[in-house]
Amino acid sequence: MTTAVQTLVMHDSVDEAFVAQYARDGFAVLRGALTPAEVAEVNSEALRICRAGLNPSDEALDAHPGQSDADVLRQYLCIHHPHKISEVARQIMRHPRIVDGLTRVIGPNVKAMQSMLFIKSEGKPGQAWHQDEHFIPTRDRSLAGVWIALDDATTENGCLWVLPGSHARGVLYPDREQTDERFDCTDEAYGFPYTDDDAVPVEVPAGAALFFNGYLLHRSLENSGKHGYRRALVNHYMSAESLLPWQNSEGRYFAEYDFRDIVMVAGEDPYAYKGLRDLSVPGSRADKSGGCDR
Repeated sequence: MTTAVQTLVMHDSVDEAFVAQYARDGFAVLRGALTPAEVAEVNSEALRICRAGLNPSDEALDAHPGQSDADVLRQYLCIHHPHKISEVARQIMRHPRIVDGLTRVIGPNVKAMQSMLFIKSEGKPGQAWHQDEHFIPTRDRSLAGVWIALDDATTENGCLWVLPGSHARGVLYPDREQTDERFDCTDEAYGFPYTDDDAVPVEVPAGAALFFNGYLLHRSLENSGKHGYRRALVNHYMSAESLLPWQNSEGRYFAEYDFRDIVMVAGEDPYAYKGLRDLSVPGSRADKSGGCDR
């Protein structure tokens, strides 16, 4: 299949071209979403969180005494829900440049439900082809990820790859276990009408943000560089009008369940009468997620 776009385009503003590409290809890149100073602040905060063993409420706590900063960072692949323990991460979730893009591609009322901070030092694995809507279902197909580069992302250090237009059918493809050494142990999607030759690498400078549809097929490869990181902060958003039937452990009908551990980033919450709940727990993902040993 011929893809809609063969080379990566970066936009300097959320203009009509940005919105049109997101609709057509399922993704669009906003260059300079964060300033160099903001990128440095997030990276500094990431180190603080890792040094504190994900308990940064105690500013003096050092869970890794005697270890260099580099050795500490290498122990972490992904930190889930950093916005729960970091005001810096929470502010980035609501960043005006990010929210500007979200309101153009989702609508005026937008909520967030998840954040992930990837460290991915040399040798760390990537993730096989997958669709985020597989993990975070929305009633109106409004899920959008925003992947913010905290280092220059390259094919060598494990940048994302996308399959342009793969969101358009609104189909969740089947998935299966995989044993590819390049990836962690999460399942891979298969059975879609694209090949790896159709994929476009998202090589972007630090501070750029990739906005992508929840149905877009994407993957990342291992950081094969000899040194350094491929750090990224990833947040997930959706329309506030949609219920979020996610992580339902309460025995309710799935269609009526509404996950209420959210952060409103734009507009009004039509379900505000339900209140908010503190459900997500910050944690660290192991290198080989899924418990396998390769």
